[in-house]
Amino acid sequence: MLTVLQIRIMNSHIAEYFNRGFTNEEILALLAESHGITISLRTLERILHNNRLWRRKNKTEVGEVAAFIQAQLATSGQCHGYRWMHQKCWMNGIVTDRETVRLLLRLFDGEGVDLRSRRRLRRRVYHSRGPNYVWHIDGYDKLKPFGIAISGCIDGFSRSVIWLDAYKTNNDPRVIAGYFMDAVIQKGGCPDRVRLDLGTENVHHVIFGASTGNQRIERWWLILRSQCIQCWIELFDKLREDGHFSDSFLDKSLVQFCFLHIIQEELNEVALAWNDHRMRPVHNSRSPHGRPSFMYALPDIYGARDCLKHVDMDKVEACLEECVFKDFPCEQDVFHLCVELMSEHNLDFSDDVFHTVDLYVKLRQLMLTELELLP
Repeated sequence: MLTVLQIRIMNSHIAEYFNRGFTNEEILALLAESHGITISLRTLERILHNNRLWRRKNKTEVGEVAAFIQAQLATSGQCHGYRWMHQKCWMNGIVTDRETVRLLLRLFDGEGVDLRSRRRLRRRVYHSRGPNYVWHIDGYDKLKPFGIAISGCIDGFSRSVIWLDAYKTNNDPRVIAGYFMDAVIQKGGCPDRVRLDLGTENVHHVIFGASTGNQRIERWWLILRSQCIQCWIELFDKLREDGHFSDSFLDKSLVQFCFLHIIQEELNEVALAWNDHRMRPVHNSRSPHGRPSFMYALPDIYGARDCLKHVDMDKVEACLEECVFKDFPCEQDVFHLCVELMSEHNLDFSDDVFHTVDLYVKLRQLMLTELELLP
């Protein structure tokens, strides 16, 4: 017999998985394997009903769905297809169906729908033994001309994103090691092997495994660009065209100070949406399909096994001493100067992109004025 606290925890897990878009069968499997909770399908349906968690009843008003989609189209959401946008609706508590999202996207962004539909991709054959058999690590440099460096890691079997971090550098091997060790601590172990490119950031990495290709994460960078990064590239290019960005150290530092937190929030959202979306079957019969987070948590269903290697925590502590973790978003002196200027001129941070652009332009003007006044 479950206690009141256990029932509350179970209901919390059920609500979380429901809101992430999992089916009833997937929820039951996750409860059993990840939390040791075994209930029947009928019990689950009763719990969902009692908590008013319905997929077809009490749908969000179309006007509210439309407003959410329009707000998304004002940011990097303009890059999303209807499946991805539908996933983001569910992530934000908006209950709707894919067809409604598809029609609204066609109505609001017909040109974007047509452009996305013309893309054709060729996938290479790939096989992995199970989650944590191999992690693919790589750096993404499309925003590096503006001062933002991204590092990512993907599980080869499930395609689940292990980490996706934006920072002022992705070249320092100690920073990449920090991401890796954070993941090892969070997962409770390390992968059987790691695949990465022979870049300068990887020379002293914690674990290195030879590879003939790093296709999993290289392919995923295309997803990241289409669903998020392209919007930021165009924004920063516009700042350059308008004379507000000149590739200088100061301008890159200000981009880091003003935009890094927003970009990281978007990366977190992209990773969550990707991990919970349902991948369609592919021609490669050895490559399973489903939700990455579900495949990562329950490999047995796909005839695979978890390859996580448990590690000695004393060795982890020793490794942590060689790692560097995120601190200031930009150069420390620039950071403190920006904070002083914001306090002096009553400026504040915001999650709104346009407000942040105004903050960047204002701080840039103030700093250039300060520099002109120097003897």
